[in-house]
Amino acid sequence: MDTFWVGVAFFIFIGILAYFGVPKAIVTALDSRGEKVAQELAEARRLRVEAEKLLAEYEAKRKAAESEAASIIAAANDEAKRLAAEAEAKLNDFVTRRTKSAEDKIALAETQAEAEVRAAAADAATKAAELIIRAQVGGKTGEALFAAGLTEVKAKLN
Repeated sequence: MDTFWVGVAFFIFIGILAYFGVPKAIVTALDSRGEKVAQELAEARRLRVEAEKLLAEYEAKRKAAESEAASIIAAANDEAKRLAAEAEAKLNDFVTRRTKSAEDKIALAETQAEAEVRAAAADAATKAAELIIRAQVGGKTGEALFAAGLTEVKAKLN
């Protein structure tokens, strides 16, 4: 019989709850909670789609930046090779000009030395001839012969 009264008390309790609208409040709370969860899920889906779009955009930007960096590196390498070739050509030109200048100076020095040797030889020959002629021929005849010989020697040497 105790079970009977427990059952009656349970139904009375349920009736009181129904009278005060507790089941409707629970259903309303559950419905609002379900709507809130549905809104949060929709917001999460929207944010996920937006994040995927941003990810794709940044991936495209990254790939573009990588290709731009590769092209910049290639251009820098080409420029460095061009500058190295240009510097080598300038260096070769400089060496060629310096070598030619040195060769010209050497040729000029050889020419000057040859002229100096000829002049020294002419002076020595002239003095030797003068001594020989003075020793063998004296007077005005000797001086005339000396002057003629000197003129002839100078003409041949120069």
